[in-house]
Amino acid sequence: MTASDTRAVHAGRDDLTALGVHVPPIDLSTTYPLTDLQAGGAAYDRLATGGDPAGGSLVYQRLWNPNVARLETALAELETCDGAVAFSTGMAALAAVLLATVASGKPHVVAVRPLYGGSDHLLSTGLLGTTVSWATPGTVAGELRPDTGLVLIETPANPTVELVDIADVVRQAAGVPVAVDNTFATPVLQQPAQHGATLVLHSATKYLGGHGDLMGGLVAGPAEWVARIRQMRAVTGALLYPLAAYELHRGLQTLPVRVRAQQAGAAKVADWLSTHPAVDKVYYPGLPECDPRGLVGRQQSGPGAVLAFRTSRADQLLARLELITHAVSLGGVDTLIQHPAALTHRLVAEDAKPDQDLLRISIGLEDPEDLVKDLAQALA
Repeated sequence: MTASDTRAVHAGRDDLTALGVHVPPIDLSTTYPLTDLQAGGAAYDRLATGGDPAGGSLVYQRLWNPNVARLETALAELETCDGAVAFSTGMAALAAVLLATVASGKPHVVAVRPLYGGSDHLLSTGLLGTTVSWATPGTVAGELRPDTGLVLIETPANPTVELVDIADVVRQAAGVPVAVDNTFATPVLQQPAQHGATLVLHSATKYLGGHGDLMGGLVAGPAEWVARIRQMRAVTGALLYPLAAYELHRGLQTLPVRVRAQQAGAAKVADWLSTHPAVDKVYYPGLPECDPRGLVGRQQSGPGAVLAFRTSRADQLLARLELITHAVSLGGVDTLIQHPAALTHRLVAEDAKPDQDLLRISIGLEDPEDLVKDLAQALA
């Protein structure tokens, strides 16, 4: 399978014909029968150290679950990686990556701002034993140290949807693993591993789920990293719940269609906002001034469906919206708008916090003309 639409529909479903079913069965078992003591012990050893069942018992759901495994297989295929590990949330996925980095003996992280506020806060506090040096996309090389174990970037970045040249950061990292948060772009628009990234992270709560009704996180990467991260998941107990894994796997089937339709709507809303006298600036990779390096079309196949804009009427707009929902999160079928400085990026250091006039909007599947009308009356 080569086309992303085809992969999205069929990935992770290779075993269904043998099972005699058309859709994946949901396995909610917390424990599994053991054929004998020796085989059970061997299976436990494999699973607890990050391996796969290898045909043996699944032992215990915290170590392995069929629905989770199918989702992981599908996401790894979409991200062109060896494997993937699914977690209960995106922050749990990032935490496992950081713990694995600390365990490697190189706890220093170079991170490029802006990042999602939760990621920024976790790194700034050093709660998991990491230290951090903040960089710009062009200064990563200068922040490397002998104990640097990871470089972390997000592109498009939250909340200003700034694009970062992944290949350039990989070059600057000079062999240090580079992790890319690909939540905004999704594998439909961007596959960071194709540009040299070691790890690809997702808050699956967003576009992968796509309907605002589940939480999850995923990390995709090479086999050795997958084993290490899966071991971290086993000991911390952050496994994604099987029903959520089933729903996420189902969400991947419509991901390309949703992302393209939302992207088309976002382009129209961005164009309209860029001409409104009450809007000071629009941040959207589809606008030429927001993509000076020409990464759309080269690194990212489209500009995506998230945009941000600055307006002195932010409070008024949020209070007067009728169709668009004022709420955190993004990537769902309905349009959401939020104030990053007051909410998702509230805990970010003052010198790195988003502008107080900045609003971030995630375009859903509504008719963009209806979204424009709602924004127009709220800004009037």
